[in-house]
Parts: sequence; C-alpha cells; structure tokens
Amino acid sequence: MNANILDTIELRELGKELQRTREKRGMTQQEAAEVIDVARTTLTAIEKGERRIRAGELIELARAYGRQVSDFVHPRPVIEPFQVQFRGPYQRAIEDNDAIKPYIDQLEELSRNYLELEQRLEAPLVRKYPPEYQYHGSETRQVAESTALEERNRLGLGDGPISILRDLLEQDVGLRIFYLELRPSTFSAIYLYTHELGGCIAVNSLHPEERRRWSLAHDYGHFLGDRYKPTVFVEDGYQRIPESERFADYFARFFLMPGSGLMRRFNDLRRTRDKVSFADLCTLAHYYGVSVEALTRRLEEMKLLPTGIWDKLKERGLKVREAQQQLGLGPLPARTEKLPWRYQYLAVDAFNQDLITEGHFARLLQVDRLTARQIAEVLQEEESTEITSMLDMDASSRPGV
Repeated sequence: MNANILDTIELRELGKELQRTREKRGMTQQEAAEVIDVARTTLTAIEKGERRIRAGELIELARAYGRQVSDFVHPRPVIEPFQVQFRGPYQRAIEDNDAIKPYIDQLEELSRNYLELEQRLEAPLVRKYPPEYQYHGSETRQVAESTALEERNRLGLGDGPISILRDLLEQDVGLRIFYLELRPSTFSAIYLYTHELGGCIAVNSLHPEERRRWSLAHDYGHFLGDRYKPTVFVEDGYQRIPESERFADYFARFFLMPGSGLMRRFNDLRRTRDKVSFADLCTLAHYYGVSVEALTRRLEEMKLLPTGIWDKLKERGLKVREAQQQLGLGPLPARTEKLPWRYQYLAVDAFNQDLITEGHFARLLQVDRLTARQIAEVLQEEESTEITSMLDMDASSRPGV
C-alpha cells in the first residue's frame, strides 16, 4: 500500500470506520491496540481522527478485523446508526442476539456495498416509495386491507396473483432484497431502513418459496406502516401479537390473496363440481404462490369454506408436498439469488470500468476470484443477448423488414 494515500484520507471518517469495524468484530480498544503494539489511548486518538494511522498499523488492523485495506482507504458511504429489534414482546436471550447479529451485520454490509456501487457508477436506485401508511388507533384489519388494495392499484397489479414478488419490490418499489441462509430457521426475515440505504430486507433462503414470499410481503407491510422501526421476523417467538405484527400479517394476506380475485377464482371451481377438494386447494394455493394453510384460512375468513377446515385437514395427516407432486405442480417462479441482479450488474460494470479491482469485485459478490470472473462472463453474455434481442425486435418492426 502506498503510504501517501493515507495523507489524503479524512482522518475523522477513517477513524469512525475503524471504530465501527472493530466493534462489529467484537474487539475492545485494548485488544485492537495490542494488535498494533500501541497504548489504548493511541488507538482512541486514531479512532477520533486525532492521530494519523501508519500504513503498517492499518494493514495489521485490517487483518485483525477480517477486512481488506482497500475497504478503509477508499471512501465508502457513511450509514447512520440503526438498531434492528426483535418483533413484539419477544423476550430474547443472549444466545438469540448472538445468533442473529452476524446476519444483521451481513445485511448492513451488503446494503452498504450496493450503495457504494451506485455512488461509484452514479446510478442511484430509483425509490418509488409511497408515503408511510397510518394505521395506529384504527381497525387494524380494515386498514391493512385498504392498504393492500391501494398498493395493488399503485403498482398496477389488479386483483390477480403476483408472479415474482422479489422482482416487483426491487424494480417497482426500489427495495434492496437479499436472500441469506438465516439460522436457526425460526428467523424468517430481517428488515431495516435508514435514510441513506432506504428499505432493506434479508429473507431466509432456506425456506420454501411460498414462505419466502409471505416473509417478503410481511416485511413490506412493516415498510409501509412502520418504516422507521426495524424488525427481525421470528416465527412463533412471541406470546401476544402486537398491533404492528397484526398489521403486517393482515397486509401480507390481503396483498398476496386479494378478495375479489380469489372469490372469482373460487366460484369458478364451485361451478364445475359439487365440492372443492384438497387437490383444488393445492392448485389454488400454487396459483397464488402461498401455502395451502394460508389459502385455506383465507377462504375460511371469507366464509367461502366452513371454519375449521384447515384444522381438520391437519388432523387427517394430508401431506401437501406429496399432493403437489402428484398434481404435477412444479416449483414456484422465483429469484433465489443471494444478491439482487442489479447489484451484480453494477459490480460487473464497476469492474469493467476499472473502478474496482478484481479482488474488490470478488468481495462484493462474496465469492473467490475465479467464480467472480465466471459470474461476470455469464452476466455480460446475458446482457449482450438481451440487447441483441431488443435490436432484432426493433428492426423487425420497421416497414419493409
């Protein structure tokens, strides 16, 4: 590393970044000071920007923090402090905090990388955010239903099923969505919002797609109704469902299964047979991209099925996955990549324009260099194919062609 680079860096910002990274690593100032063989007061001065760090010291600290030197010498977006909370009155233990903290850090890091790419390429993410909806002090269910209807109208969805929810929320709303392997499986999704990053969601990629879609819709409900209150969505991790969770759950239900469309589709089934079968429920659930339980309970709520049907189906031990396979219902259409496609394309563009090194490119994609080069080749080929296809379509539309 050229030591002269350190002479051009704003010391306070570098110090803040070193402090944030140390704290995320779980190291004390004393432990970090011992890494570079200085007094704790010296490290304090470095983090406050009162003492210029030496090249060798930065190399040693970067290694101790599990980071690259380039992460510190190149300017990165400054993110305001935030706190991700567990939902509702869930009383978490220390081990719960320890389990989720790495994923919160990963979501923040990936979102920050995304923003850094946008700034380097001067290609900001277009945010098509609606105003925050107000539901507190109102009838939660009714407000959630009207919110879902307004959002469907705003996004031009009508009352039909949503094909790939992740694409919709990334492209038509402007959220940053990542699919991460959250463990334990009780963690369904993490949502956070800051002024700089906007809305960011990490969904548990280990879950089946219908559950991931529900988690996305649920956290989109939080974004719409509680934008500035970050949460961790935990399955069965509470004793009493708070208002914010009721709103998010109701919203997911109405957003994914709008009443008018669902009723029309259900009545079409009733006109062709005497009674609705379990196979019909499986098919209808697949059509809307939700679980059979969610669909059945929605039909019960709409008085289209007798109350308690789902509980009776469970008692009979009907196996949903086996039934879906026998019916020939394939996997739901999905985007299961860890990183958004736009994030990957921006990384490729930054690499091709020599705005980032190959090592930095690989770290952004969180893969080794060989895999990063392979990803770049695939994305470049796909982009070239799309452009050629568009040109061919344009040429075929001209007179005389």
